[in-house]
Amino acid sequence: MIHLTNSQGSTVILTRTGAGIVSVVVPDRNGNMDDIVLGYRNEESYMNDGPCSGKIPGRYANRIAAGKFSLDGKDYTLETNNGPNHLHGGTNGFANRIWDIIGQGTDHVTFGLSSTDGDSGYPGNLTVRATYRWSNSNVLSLEIHAECDSATVLNLTNHTYWNLAGENSGSILDHSLQICADGWLPTDSTLIPTGEIAPVEGTPMDFRTPKRIGQDINAEFDALRFGKGYDNCWVLDGSGMRKAAVLSDPVSGRRLEVWTTQPAVQVYTGNWLSGSPESKSGRSYNDYDGVAIECQNFPDAPNRPGFPPCILRRGETFRQTIEFRLSVE
Repeated sequence: MIHLTNSQGSTVILTRTGAGIVSVVVPDRNGNMDDIVLGYRNEESYMNDGPCSGKIPGRYANRIAAGKFSLDGKDYTLETNNGPNHLHGGTNGFANRIWDIIGQGTDHVTFGLSSTDGDSGYPGNLTVRATYRWSNSNVLSLEIHAECDSATVLNLTNHTYWNLAGENSGSILDHSLQICADGWLPTDSTLIPTGEIAPVEGTPMDFRTPKRIGQDINAEFDALRFGKGYDNCWVLDGSGMRKAAVLSDPVSGRRLEVWTTQPAVQVYTGNWLSGSPESKSGRSYNDYDGVAIECQNFPDAPNRPGFPPCILRRGETFRQTIEFRLSVE
C-alpha cells in the first residue's frame, strides 16, 4: 500500500493491484475526518473482485458487444464475461494485475504495466503509465499515458466508488448529483449502446441541475430497468479539461467535483454491490452503498464508427486526465 498525506492531514492510500484507490480520508464541514471510498478489509480481496473497486480496468473499460471487434480488416475475439459481452478487459484485465511502481514522491506515485500482443485477445504490445498526484488542496489527479507498437483499441478509466458520508454510512441515494451532459447513450437490455445519442431532457437521465440520485432511480424507464439503477454513459458537454460531474452529501457537506479530458462519463450507482468482499468496516456492502463516476470513452466504440475514436496506433500516445476535486460546503 502507498500512503500520500498532504499538509491538511488528508490521506490517500493506493494499491499496486489494479493501480487502485483504496482510501481517501478528508474532513467534513465540521472538520471530522472519514474515509469516503469503498474498499476491503483485506488487500487480497482487491484481486478478481466483482465490483472492480477503485481500480483501472482495461484494455477496454466498459463493454464490447459479443466480445468481438474488427481492426484494420482483422477480426478479434475477446472473453465474454458479462452476459454475452466483454467487460473491463475480461477476468484477467488490468484491474486484476499487479502494476509496477516506476516513480514515487511525497505527493505522487506512478504505476506502470506492460501488456503483450494477444493479451486477453487484444493486439499489440502496450505500455501504460498511471500517475496519481495528491495536492494540498485535496485534489486527487490521475494522468494516464499509453503507447503501443501496433494498432489496438483502448479505453482506460478509474472505477472508485464514492460515499461522501463515509464508506460505512449506507446508501448514496440521498447524495446530490449533477452531470454536465445534454446527451446520453441508450442501450439494449445487455447495456450495449444502440448507437443513438439521445437528449436527457424530459427523462430520468437529466442531471444537468443537481438532484438526488434516488429521485428517479425507480422510474418506469428502460435504461433503469436494464441496470437495476443507473449504469449508463453520458456524453459530456464541451472538450478539453472540463467539469464532468458534481457529487455532494447534504449531511457531511462534502463535495466532489470530477474534471476530465475524456469524452464521456459512466455513472454506476453500485446496483450489484451486495455480496462484495468484506469491507473495511467488517461487512459486505449493500447495493447502492457507493457510486462510481467513470470518465472514459464510449462503450462499444470499437464497433461504432460514429463514436469517438478508440484506436491507438504505433507512434501515437494515449493521454487522458481525471481529477477528483474534494471540498466542503
